[in-house]
Amino acid sequence: MSRRAGWTMLIVANVLFYCMLSFYQASDAAPSKTKLPFANAVEQRFEMIGQLKEIRSLLREQNALIREELTLLRSANPKVAVGEPERR
Repeated sequence: MSRRAGWTMLIVANVLFYCMLSFYQASDAAPSKTKLPFANAVEQRFEMIGQLKEIRSLLREQNALIREELTLLRSANPKVAVGEPERR
């Protein structure tokens, strides 16, 4: 087989293979592979509300700790002296 005939056969085989693949389709009887991202919106909404309530309680706890630290700092009246350290 000559070199030119070999290339011609390869091109014909590729064209036939491409034509065969272009006719391929999933049948209607095949199960759907797609899963909807928002399948149960009500359940997701309740889950989100629960997470937001948890975040709110954590923020309240954090704010209470910050207020407590602030009152401790205010009651201690710390004095800050700016200057050079003493040398020995």
